[in-house]
Formats: sequence, C-alpha cells, structure tokens
Amino acid sequence: MTVRTAELLMAIATLVLSLGLMINIYTSNLVIGWIEGRGPGAGMWPFWLSLGMALASAWTLLRWFRGTTPESRSTDEYLPRDTTFIVTVTALALLVFLILIHIIGTYLALMIYMFGSVRFLGGHGMRTSIAMTVASPIFIYLLFEVALTKYLPKGLPIFEEGFLVIDNLRYEWFY
Repeated sequence: MTVRTAELLMAIATLVLSLGLMINIYTSNLVIGWIEGRGPGAGMWPFWLSLGMALASAWTLLRWFRGTTPESRSTDEYLPRDTTFIVTVTALALLVFLILIHIIGTYLALMIYMFGSVRFLGGHGMRTSIAMTVASPIFIYLLFEVALTKYLPKGLPIFEEGFLVIDNLRYEWFY
C-alpha cells in the first residue's frame, strides 16, 4: 500500500466513523445543545467533536483529490516490511501477555513480556533486560497495590496464594 492510498483510506474511515457517531447521538435522543440551569447535554461534546473530526476528514479528502500535500502525491511504500514485522510481533506479544495475565497473573506475565520486549525486540543486553524485567513488576506492585490499593489479577489460585505470602509480609513489616 502506498502513502497516498493509506491517506485516502484513513480519511474515508474517519469520515464514516464520525458520521456514524453523529447519527447515533442524534437518533438516541441525547441533548446536543445546552440545558438551561444544568449545562451541556449528554450528547453535546460527543456530537460536536464528531463533527470536528468529520470536517477534518472531509478537508483531508479534498486535499487528497487536489494533490496539495506531499502525502497525497507520494507513491512510497506506507509501511516497510521490517516495520510491519515489528508491529506484528509486538501485537502478538501483547496478545500473549493479556492471555498470560489470566493464567499466571499480572506480575509474572509482565516479567515475561518485558524480558522479551527489551531483550529481543529492543536488542538490549542481559543486564538491561534483567533490570527491566525485575524493576517493572516491583514498580507496578508498589504503585497499584501499595499506593493506590488497587489489586491486579494474580492468575490461577496457585499464583494468588504466592502473592498472599508477599502481602502478609508487607502487612507484618509496615502496618
């Protein structure tokens, strides 16, 4: 696909999406204007933002047909093969990460994901890879479970029991 084709397809897609959102808001009887004494209606911001996006998409289409921008005239390849490969591998790694969260929990899945991303996709050395693999789940644990008291998925019961030991130690030492 060329840059020119990608620009055309994206402009058409965002225009259709914008018009669809506007029609959905209008037909669902959401108030698009201002409600006296209350403020903006529930559909006001989504409708007007969708209108802005539709106008921007229409403007992009007009410029594409006129060929006024370098992108609208470019016949270069939109995504080179190496970029496509990296994006595909990253998307698959994220999919595996999300699946592993439900099996082995957030922290162990994050360690696997970080090691793979830093070592193999990033091409960093073992020291950096191990440092990021260990530091990331510790940071996430301290941020979410300690500071924000929001518990993240621990996976199957066997992994959840392992984290109960960590939580018990934390409460024993600090509370």
